[in-house]
Amino acid sequence: MAYPSDLTDEQWALLKPVLNAPGKRGRKHGDDLRLVVDAMLYIAQTGCQWRYLPESFGPWTRVWSQFRRWSRNGTWARALTVLHTAARKAEGRAEATPSMVVIDTHLARGGSNGGATFHDRGGPFGRTKGAKRVVAVDVTGLPVTGLVVPASMHENETTRVVLDHLARQGVTERLELVLVDRGVSARAADKLGRRHSVEVRRVGWDDKQPVFRPIRHAWRVEVAHGRLGRSRRLAKSFENTTASATGWLQVVCIATTLRHIASARTRALVLAAAS
Repeated sequence: MAYPSDLTDEQWALLKPVLNAPGKRGRKHGDDLRLVVDAMLYIAQTGCQWRYLPESFGPWTRVWSQFRRWSRNGTWARALTVLHTAARKAEGRAEATPSMVVIDTHLARGGSNGGATFHDRGGPFGRTKGAKRVVAVDVTGLPVTGLVVPASMHENETTRVVLDHLARQGVTERLELVLVDRGVSARAADKLGRRHSVEVRRVGWDDKQPVFRPIRHAWRVEVAHGRLGRSRRLAKSFENTTASATGWLQVVCIATTLRHIASARTRALVLAAAS
């Protein structure tokens, strides 16, 4: 049975080289991994619990173990980097990596039940118990990366964590400008800028107006958070570890990027036919 969240042949062709990369041990999997990825995308979109996964996807324990493995070894992050490059190409961008990114956080309320958890208090006055989702987007509004950290982590530290992660992913080669909100201190912005040889610019309005006014380019990350939040698995932070929470955030980022690539290619075909 097919679901709307299932991968198309073109989408699987983009993901397969990353997810099926040979390791130090174990056999390479074939297209059977596609069903496992479809199951993860189904959970991400619908928000169902592992044990409620439809039988058509096979044993839920197999899907769970593969998700856990990819979340821990950085596979999702590498897949998102590859897809982001493909998305920029589909948009007609000349360079594979961005020269500007916007970083912002979103506080998700904790919804885990018992057990060891990284959820703690954060947000305004420290009243919200949950986790912070940190997303970096480029000028197209597509997520370059996404990470989850404890809610109590300061904006200075979350920005450092994201920039270090982007550097490890090889995304900072062309990076010149990083936009952050004023939760990041001027001193921290200057220090991070020197560390990564980029300009870290704090943006925001000085006056407290009750009317929403978008900030040039910075509004794109707010839109990204809104789009990611449409996936039911991200309705709350249901996970008990940062690795699992980050894995689901990156899965949703991947799904969003795949849909954008499909839309961009469709637009290109329509324009080509019209001309």
